[in-house]
Amino acid sequence: MAEIKVSSMGSRFWKIIIAAVAVFVLGVVLWNTCTAIVPTGYTGILTTFGRVADYTLDAGFHLKSPVQNVVLMDNREQKTTFSTESFSSDIQQVNINGSINYAIDKATAMNLYREVGTNYFTTLVMPRLLENTKAVFSKYTAENLVSAREDLSVMIREKLSSEMSRYGISIISLNIENLDFTDSFTDAVEAKQVAAQRKLQAEIEQEQATMEARQAAERQRINAEAAASVQKINADAAAYAIRVQAQAEAEANGLVAASLTPDLISWKEANVWNGQLPTYFGGSGTTLPILKMGE
Repeated sequence: MAEIKVSSMGSRFWKIIIAAVAVFVLGVVLWNTCTAIVPTGYTGILTTFGRVADYTLDAGFHLKSPVQNVVLMDNREQKTTFSTESFSSDIQQVNINGSINYAIDKATAMNLYREVGTNYFTTLVMPRLLENTKAVFSKYTAENLVSAREDLSVMIREKLSSEMSRYGISIISLNIENLDFTDSFTDAVEAKQVAAQRKLQAEIEQEQATMEARQAAERQRINAEAAASVQKINADAAAYAIRVQAQAEAEANGLVAASLTPDLISWKEANVWNGQLPTYFGGSGTTLPILKMGE
């Protein structure tokens, strides 16, 4: 009887163990099939037998039915580099290296998953990015591409953003980081730059020489005008002196003429007579005294 009782107790113990294991396994299965955890930075897309729900699951713990599945989509800002080849408007080949930063809209992520899937960047964004890049580059000459790199980035981003907005994809930034041309084109650009620098140097030197010549001519003109002014001043001074002297002499002569009276003339004659009486013989033999005026 004791053996039967021990055997019964052992059987009951194993049944309890088996039941506990079954409950544990069932709990694990139910936990895995009826719950979902969406990590931070992700959006949960809920599907039921492949049908996508019209809402999304935020980061955190969620309950669901065993027949539902949760697909995770990264909604953080992501960065991807890209490389491609293009041709300029003057048919010059250029190798392009760039980067793009993008993110998806959490509220409409289920539509993106429904229409494109989780591999949306490779399937949708990258092909449109490369096509728009080539379209924009084809509008510029190779020489202008170098100086217009920032403008190129803006135009490509605007075109791509317009196309991706309907899918809930935001193009945050796009940068053309490097442009590489063929060796022949690079050599031609360098030669052109050297020629342009030499031309500019020649123009600067010519402009400097022209300026110096103008300055020298201006100095000569100023010196000539100064010399002419001096000559005119001297001539005016000489003429003025002559005019003053002539006027003085005229005034003196006038005074002399006004002072010549008969008495004065007689007095002058007397002052200059030396006391000798000159003589001459007339036809009748008469001797007449002649007053000889001294000089």
